[in-house]
Amino acid sequence: MRQGTPLLLSADQSLFLLVDVQARLSAAMPADDRARVLRRGAALLRGAGLLQVPVMVSEQYPKGLGHTEPALAEAFPASAIVIEKTCFACGGEQAFRAAIAAQGRPQVVIAGMEAHVCVLQTALALHDDGYHVFVVEDAVSSRDPANRQNAMARLRQAGVTVTNAESVLFEWMRDARHPQFKAVSALIK
Repeated sequence: MRQGTPLLLSADQSLFLLVDVQARLSAAMPADDRARVLRRGAALLRGAGLLQVPVMVSEQYPKGLGHTEPALAEAFPASAIVIEKTCFACGGEQAFRAAIAAQGRPQVVIAGMEAHVCVLQTALALHDDGYHVFVVEDAVSSRDPANRQNAMARLRQAGVTVTNAESVLFEWMRDARHPQFKAVSALIK
């Protein structure tokens, strides 16, 4: 699927993947990191909805970890696809592999928890499968900040693009004349 590495995201080529931002897992994150991920995650979810970027959400063993944080679940577009999993890499679940292939989008933007486990394994597996993968550094966390830093370094070394939420949203729009510019800009203020 990957032919050259695009430098910029495109709304009509992207999908947004929120990985495992669940109640019990989220509660284990440092408070500032948790708040940042919830704030940035909500902005990305709402921005994706406004810009018609498909949204997929994974939930790691929700019977034990609970479902997606309510503050984020409220921001899901109506068309969001939620997939339960037990594999750390989302692609380990056949339902995920089928759903992502059905989207036909070569760019995958990822946010979530934990950066060094499920986010890392998902991003690397998608990269290996030929997708252009963009991990949103200010929308991921780990219980230990050193693990998050290590994950970002590993992703960069592997050729995954590490970016930030504001860049993602503005790349999806590309122009201040975009009809959704004011609405999307308000999400990051």
